[in-house]
Amino acid sequence: MRVLLIGANGYLGRFVTDRLLADPAVQLTTLGRGDDADVRFDLATGSPGALTRFLDAVHPGVVINCAGATRGGARELTRHNTVAVATVCEALRRSGCGARLVQIGCGAEYGPAQPGSSTAEDAVPRPGGPYGVSKLAATELVLGSGLDAVVLRVFSPAGPGTPAGSPLGRLAEAMRRAMQAGDGELKLGGLGAQRDFIDVRDVARAVHAASLSAAQGVINIGSGRAVRLRDAAAVLARVAGFGGSLHELDGPAVGMRTSVGHPRNESDHGMPPGPGAYPYPDGCGGWQQADVRTARDRLGWRPRINLEESLADIWMEAACRI
Repeated sequence: MRVLLIGANGYLGRFVTDRLLADPAVQLTTLGRGDDADVRFDLATGSPGALTRFLDAVHPGVVINCAGATRGGARELTRHNTVAVATVCEALRRSGCGARLVQIGCGAEYGPAQPGSSTAEDAVPRPGGPYGVSKLAATELVLGSGLDAVVLRVFSPAGPGTPAGSPLGRLAEAMRRAMQAGDGELKLGGLGAQRDFIDVRDVARAVHAASLSAAQGVINIGSGRAVRLRDAAAVLARVAGFGGSLHELDGPAVGMRTSVGHPRNESDHGMPPGPGAYPYPDGCGGWQQADVRTARDRLGWRPRINLEESLADIWMEAACRI
């Protein structure tokens, strides 16, 4: 099976690459903006015609799009998350390769949810920030393209490679600094939000499964369980061997430098900044939990890696940071 992977060097793309390379039946070609991609191409500025010519030459059976931006203003997010996907869809429509498209979406497309509820694929999306809006627009382009396509709405990825600017990445870095300085007390803000964390390696398994399946439409990829950030902090403290005390700082006066859940100018996939969304910069309110029954039924996929293992890997990388 010939697979074209777009965005192989991103946070999710690196693990999808590893998963695909482990499959001897896959012949992988990578496309991206970096020098280490097999083919250099910028979806945000490249023409559909140029991409069509490449698709006709390689003739992939599956195109997986892991590319996108999680930082920046509305204009930049639209260019990298929406215009880029429009280019992919148009190129696939023009091409004679007939490839299946696996598009990586995001749980932020749904926006806030009722506490205690699980969000299913038939929920009406109401994104609360520019990132979610740009990703939802991309999803609508894919669904309306007429292509053989599936969109995986990934909730909050965790595990090895977690960006240092993400909530869990900032949490690990704050704990590392406290332990390095010998502080017996760690004061953090923004730990009240509850999110559905899913290990990035489980995400890669889902992408692989989707590329082999005939499933179309939208499929949620998450753990199916919301976890409060303060509970994740307690688990991380245990994993790290932090013997001090954790104190949560509440209220809008909390400084950004001590706020784990309230990023200012940086984000990870699934938790981007957005104006007017304080105190939940991802625009998802205080609660998000995925209904993952569709992934089980249509992809034969279930999450395997628990949050403690994901946090242990995050801590291992943070602890090695100088």
